[in-house]
Amino acid sequence: MAIILNDNEFKTIQKLIFKEVGIDLQSSKKMLVQSRLLKRLLFYKLNSYLDYIRLIQINEQERIEMINLITTNETYFFREIEHFEYLQRVIIPNHPFKKKFRFWSAAASVGAEAYSVAMLLDKTMAKSDWEIVGTDINTKVIKKARVGLYPEKWVDKIPTELKKEYCLKGRGSHEGQFLIDRKLVENIDFRVGNLLKHNGDVGEFDVIFLRNVLIYFDDATKQLVVDNVLKNLKIGGYFVISLTENLNMVDTSPLENITSSIYKKIRK
Repeated sequence: MAIILNDNEFKTIQKLIFKEVGIDLQSSKKMLVQSRLLKRLLFYKLNSYLDYIRLIQINEQERIEMINLITTNETYFFREIEHFEYLQRVIIPNHPFKKKFRFWSAAASVGAEAYSVAMLLDKTMAKSDWEIVGTDINTKVIKKARVGLYPEKWVDKIPTELKKEYCLKGRGSHEGQFLIDRKLVENIDFRVGNLLKHNGDVGEFDVIFLRNVLIYFDDATKQLVVDNVLKNLKIGGYFVISLTENLNMVDTSPLENITSSIYKKIRK
């Protein structure tokens, strides 16, 4: 007999997810939530989603597992290539090389965005001149990002020159995968981070990518997240959102709009 997620149970999960990570789960996501959490009900031999809700309220580790399952999203290398071209054409050449270039992938997922930027920085700067921080609320994707091992089909999005230099074809047990060159991994710090809070410990950055995440928040949460992230952006630094997102209902007074998705911080 199938276990069905009823409307009241879904509303409770909506509230829990909003409270924990600020994501506004739409009604259209009900079947996705049901399918992603079903494996946990079967694992614990539970008879209803209500039983699972009771479990995550007393079991912190399982609550983290629930967040991981619901916040897993699509990603790939050099997604929205326009942003990487702007980084390569405008931002990097105009950086004062006396200072270390710092980049924050604020919704890092499994690390494809951070490693894409790392390839560009490594081609341009000395190893000691750049640093990347990648954060995500999902503990499992951060673990994958630290390893830097991906399905072989993902390599297709990487420019040929960079693919040859930074992607190592897997063999044996890693057949069908590729590994990111270890010299890039050494310059990237992947860590768990919640955008609903100010991540003060990560320091200040020259560029922050916050892409394909604001779409999941309501207007008030968008403002909170943007305010938190901008606290970590240097004056003169760049803030980049997805091409499919906008900041129409967000106070962007500290920012100058360069393009529809690229902003420059001009004041605190």
